[in-house]
Amino acid sequence: MNAPIVSFNHVGKSFAVNGFELEAIREFNLDIAEGEFVAIVGSSGCGKSTLLRLLVGLDTEFRGHISVDGKAVSGIGGERGIVFQEHRLFPWLTVADNIGLGLVNEPLSGAQKQQRIKDFIELVGLSDFTQAYPHQLSGGMAQRVAIARGLVASPRILLLDEPFGALDALTRQQMQDELLAIRERAQITTILVTHDVEEAIFLADRVVVMEPRPGRIKQVVDIALPHPRQRSGYDFHQLREELLHELTSDDHYEPSAPVQIRDLPLTFIAC
Repeated sequence: MNAPIVSFNHVGKSFAVNGFELEAIREFNLDIAEGEFVAIVGSSGCGKSTLLRLLVGLDTEFRGHISVDGKAVSGIGGERGIVFQEHRLFPWLTVADNIGLGLVNEPLSGAQKQQRIKDFIELVGLSDFTQAYPHQLSGGMAQRVAIARGLVASPRILLLDEPFGALDALTRQQMQDELLAIRERAQITTILVTHDVEEAIFLADRVVVMEPRPGRIKQVVDIALPHPRQRSGYDFHQLREELLHELTSDDHYEPSAPVQIRDLPLTFIAC
């Protein structure tokens, strides 16, 4: 088996709140293979977004070890790109200029940067909007720009923190389809944080179910369904029910036996 591209080993994280130590993450252990799509699901406060911040290098104070390609994460690096729930585009910059911000620290010539920007605008299907400003874009288009900005420096790992949470249901499904197409073209390792079980099953190869307070792994579920996945399919529905059960019940849960009711009187209610 090849060495994992991402490895979390005994990772823990605490915050100081009102003079007390609040444990946010405890003993998080996970290996992620190159090219894999992993979704992390859990309720608010289970440490999902904190894990991404630690991996991308925005927070370097934690217990344990996080490594990328066997090297310890010690800060922000070009091999890791991140997309947040809010697209965070600069309103005074065009689509091309917003995407170009992802290349600020790249050792490329001006012509090389322009070609890279053009390539990733095409990748996310926005060639007709190169000179548009954020206020001229729909929510889904703005998130495509954010994804292109996260990918333009050609990171090996793309981190997604609830990227479609602010979109309406139809646009959200369209963006999920688009994300799978982009990932297929870019061949990139992807880690998605979401509270949406259906989204996790639709997109991921594995789903990590988190328990809150402190955040820790409850279960890791392999999603063996072939793409394209059918949200209305029986296997999809079964996985959804299994994951929802893991998120909403404790280990001692047992489904109640069906109650059989006999000899009810038949009544007719006139409307």
